[in-house]
Amino acid sequence: MSTPNHVDDVYLELPRSYLDLRGLVIWFAPLSVVLPFLASLLIFDAFSGVLEFLAYMSGFELLGIFSAFLFFRLDASAPRDLPLRFNRLRRRMYAYEFKPILWNPFARWPVRAAAYDWDDVRAEAWSQGGMAGSGVYFSKSGVVLSVVKPGTNEVVDRFQLRAKANDEKAWAYICTYMQQGPQALPPSKWKPRDWNNEPTMNLARLLAPKVKWPEEMDVESRTAPS
Repeated sequence: MSTPNHVDDVYLELPRSYLDLRGLVIWFAPLSVVLPFLASLLIFDAFSGVLEFLAYMSGFELLGIFSAFLFFRLDASAPRDLPLRFNRLRRRMYAYEFKPILWNPFARWPVRAAAYDWDDVRAEAWSQGGMAGSGVYFSKSGVVLSVVKPGTNEVVDRFQLRAKANDEKAWAYICTYMQQGPQALPPSKWKPRDWNNEPTMNLARLLAPKVKWPEEMDVESRTAPS
């Protein structure tokens, strides 16, 4: 599980990332433009004329440009962190969420902040498995935090926990904090990180927008009720 961004008697904040290998996907953007052009040149002799070649190459390049924008946006458009805050004294959960629009990399991809009562939060474990193209079996699992309408089981919102393959431990950590307080948590070996201002050579993180909570929600999520 990732080191908490912050933990004290009032609130716990855990980091999340939309991509585990952030900083790698962005480099597929230039390749998506260059490779179709090079591939077209290699098969130039297969075309009956220059016009046919240009038509096919234009189609490949348009697909490459679309892919380049998509790869770039996936890596650079998500905020530097997608924190979850749990205010123990208010019994509230605050989520900073990013939603990509994969079919339209040219649109503005929304970022939102939401707050819910802790008593309405549920954890749903999920798992997925299958055969890869090489015939190797793969599996992955995680935990989704679901928010239900008070007094019902109707889900109104969901948030992926994304604790780097340790979602179950992260959920247990959150529950321990909310039920018993920070003194019941195991000590962390690492210092908290300031994702907004951390020095980095990661191009995607340098280009990514900083986390900016709505002012009132930011104050409420970090303070005790008066």
